[in-house]
Amino acid sequence: MRNFSQAKRIVVKIGTSTLSKDGGVDSAYVRRVAAQIAELLAGGRQVVIISSGAIGMGAGQLKLNAPVTDMKMRQACAAIGQPLLMQEYRKAFARHDVIIAQVLLTAEVFDHRKTYLNLKNSVETLLKIGAVPVLNENDSVSTEEIGSAFGDNDKLSALVASKIDADLLIMLSDIDALYDKDPRKHDDAKPIPAVYEIDEKIVRSAGKRGSRHATGGMKTKIEAARIASNAGCRIVLADGRVKDVVTRILAGEEIGTVFMPKRRLSNRVRWILNSTPVGTVTIDDGAFAAIEKRKSLLPSGIVSVEGAFEPGSVVMLNDSAKAVTSLSSTELKAVAGKHSSQIRAILGPKRKDVVATPEDIVFLDY
Repeated sequence: MRNFSQAKRIVVKIGTSTLSKDGGVDSAYVRRVAAQIAELLAGGRQVVIISSGAIGMGAGQLKLNAPVTDMKMRQACAAIGQPLLMQEYRKAFARHDVIIAQVLLTAEVFDHRKTYLNLKNSVETLLKIGAVPVLNENDSVSTEEIGSAFGDNDKLSALVASKIDADLLIMLSDIDALYDKDPRKHDDAKPIPAVYEIDEKIVRSAGKRGSRHATGGMKTKIEAARIASNAGCRIVLADGRVKDVVTRILAGEEIGTVFMPKRRLSNRVRWILNSTPVGTVTIDDGAFAAIEKRKSLLPSGIVSVEGAFEPGSVVMLNDSAKAVTSLSSTELKAVAGKHSSQIRAILGPKRKDVVATPEDIVFLDY
């Protein structure tokens, strides 16, 4: 369960509160983490860092004492803090002759198949040349409300771990473990050393958002664990301030909570499950029964179409499945309820006569 001797590719996520000290980044902490990661690299492992902290650093630079809640100001703080954060990482890793690389991401990268694959190629190349990619949400230009897309980078770390087929995701936070109830409210709360299935009981044990400039919390960490678990990746949630926490986790010490994966879904299935749907296609009972039997979705079963989207987009099917549609929203509205033999007459020759094939349909309880 905690034998990580064969874990070659590791993602380390560091939360805002873990990195911060007195309104800025804790340089000494970054140096300690860099030393541990350099040790892993020397042992032949590959490491990707998911780093929060840019907004907190920017707020500290501006001497803002109160939490920053205005979106535009948070974007400004991120723009100020991101280069400062990367400077700390560069200085810390330079001590070990390790090159780091900055990769800033938005949610849209994961929702489009082409950019999703480009991300993997980019990270794979950086790892091959021995660099340590440092990834963060591009808060300065994100079209989402900051924190809503990735939840203080918890979801981002899981999506990256899933994308690059990581063996282990280490989530360093001010939360030392998953508890059976909120330890801030219950003195008898007990830590859970291992989670084998993320069921409703586990979800209910989650608290709310994190502290100060952070946007995460136990709920986002459980959601992240579910995403990484579907990629066959083990996850360890631990207190980032524990001495030598990264190397000790890799050595098998029982620190924090380990989430064990139940399955390993294909890369394409994971992409469909983790993509944000751009529309909803409502289908009738007969069509739903057909896709449950692994048959293609035909236009005759479409009842209505909501949203505007292009071919190749991920859409919801009712509220129970996601699919990659072969037709645009305009085309789907034109052929809804029609027999497949009528599609080419309506849309033109050489057009597909199915809305989605079984390989492009994934049920949410997959």
